[in-house]
Amino acid sequence: MRQRQGFTLIELLVVIAIIAILAAILFPVFARAREKARQNSCLSNVKQLGLATMMYAQDYDELMPASIMSESPNSNRFWYQLLYPYISNDQIMLCPSDTGVYSIQRPDGSGSFTTNYGANHGIFQVTSWASTARYGHSGYTCAMAMIKYPAETLIIADSDWTRSTADYTNSNSWRIFYAFHPSFFIPARHNGGANLAFADGHAKWWTIALDDIYTGPVKYTRPPLDICWVANGYPKYGNSPSDPLP
Repeated sequence: MRQRQGFTLIELLVVIAIIAILAAILFPVFARAREKARQNSCLSNVKQLGLATMMYAQDYDELMPASIMSESPNSNRFWYQLLYPYISNDQIMLCPSDTGVYSIQRPDGSGSFTTNYGANHGIFQVTSWASTARYGHSGYTCAMAMIKYPAETLIIADSDWTRSTADYTNSNSWRIFYAFHPSFFIPARHNGGANLAFADGHAKWWTIALDDIYTGPVKYTRPPLDICWVANGYPKYGNSPSDPLP
C-alpha cells in the first residue's frame, strides 16, 4: 500500500509566497475601501454643516455666520457655536477618519466637543464688537447676495494642522483660508483629497495636492485654486481677493 506523503519544503514556500503576494495586493484594497466608507460618512457631515449654514443664513437676513464673533474683549463665539442649534449633534463635527483637533465649548455651557472641520475665513469673516470695517478680516460677515458663484464658493471643509510644534506652536484649524499656514490647511486625509461644502449648500470630495515643506505628521497641502475662496470669485475667476465685491 502506497504511503501518503506530506508537502515538500519547496511546495510550502511556494504556497507561502503566493499568500504573501495576494496579501500585498488585497490589503491596500481593503484599506482604501474602509477609508472610502469613512470618506462618505465625512461627506455626509460636511453636507449637513453646509445645510445648517443655509438655515442660519435664512434666519439672519441671509448673512453667513462669522468664523469668530468677538462680542467683547474677553468673549468670542466660533462658527461651530453659531451653527450648533441647527445640528445639535456633536458627532457631525467630527471626521470619522481622524480625531478632533480643536476643542469648542457648547453654547449651553454643558461641556465641550472636538472637531476637525474649518470655515473659510474669506466667507465666514470675523466680526468684532470694536470694528465697523466692511471687508477684510473684521467687521460684518458676508451676505449670500454678495457671493457671485455660490456653487463654486467654499464655506466649510476638512481642516487640520501639521500637529508639530516645530512648525507652529498650536492649531488654528477652526478656520481655513486661501493662504494656507502650518496651523490651518485642508488635509488630504480621504484618499488624496478632502470633503468641501459650498455656498449653495452642496458638498463634494475634492483632490488636494501635497506640499512637503513642513515636518509634522499631518502632511501639509497646497490650497485648491480651482474653487472660489472669496465672494468675488477669487482665485478661480482671476479676480484679486481685494477687488470690490459685486
